[in-house]
Amino acid sequence: MSELKNEACSACRADAPKVTDQERAELSPQIADWNEVQVDGVPRLVREFSFKDFVSALAFANRVGELAESLNHHPKIVIEWGRVEVSWWTHKIKGLHRNDFIAAAKTDALGV
Repeated sequence: MSELKNEACSACRADAPKVTDQERAELSPQIADWNEVQVDGVPRLVREFSFKDFVSALAFANRVGELAESLNHHPKIVIEWGRVEVSWWTHKIKGLHRNDFIAAAKTDALGV
């Protein structure tokens, strides 16, 4: 199994396939700190990162933003004092694509 963080995201179209249950079972262990949550019936990968202060949280959020731009895949990022919540999902397919798992793994690789 290749490491997700080393994979490249592929361009995603509205007809791109969502991950299957089998793919989800294979990919999830590689991003074990992420939770799958449903928002308005759409699954998302969500993780909360903790920091010692707001400045550190903001710096991390900026690194996530730079990552998102490089991937051309953009998450929801919520920044609060000492906390950043990142949510990945594929807007075009209203669900999860392999790209979301890759982006989550790359987010983990940014370090806290």
